[in-house]
Amino acid sequence: MIWKRIFGRSRSDDTPYALYGALVDQARNPIFYTDMGVPDTAEGRFEMVALHVHLALRRLRAGGEAGKELGQKIFDLLFDDMDQTLREMGVGDLSVGKKIKALASSFYGRMQAYDEGLADLDGGKLEAALRRNVIPDSAGAETNAMALAGYVRATDDELCAQPVEEMIAGRVIFTRPKPLATAGAS
Repeated sequence: MIWKRIFGRSRSDDTPYALYGALVDQARNPIFYTDMGVPDTAEGRFEMVALHVHLALRRLRAGGEAGKELGQKIFDLLFDDMDQTLREMGVGDLSVGKKIKALASSFYGRMQAYDEGLADLDGGKLEAALRRNVIPDSAGAETNAMALAGYVRATDDELCAQPVEEMIAGRVIFTRPKPLATAGAS
């Protein structure tokens, strides 16, 4: 059985890991933390990874059964990663399951809020959701939320422009977020 796991893996088995790795790499871009006010904490990093996973899942919905299957694997990887991170942070075994359940519940709520925000182009719902979930209250919170919302909309558009088959194959292209001083300029 172990030999099949080692030698019998297909390239499609690596696809969710490659795609999840690309999402995490993008979520770790320092500009989010230095220029857009995302806290450089475990919670802030979770929020950014969850946001990028959400954007990928939105795009994968258009990929039929293969997209749904890959989306489920990405979702599972996100929470396996969070499980491991919580354990590394010293959370006890008995508490990890409860914390993962709470994170999953909050993730579903965020997905709904971000979907509604992306559908509402002028009403400020996306900015409000980002302020609630990602950007802490501070002097520049509104500006930071607007910059992050601009990035989220642009990234959603970019992902929608990429062939879903490429994403299902584990290939995704992200443009780098712009520093806050140029985030609104094109």
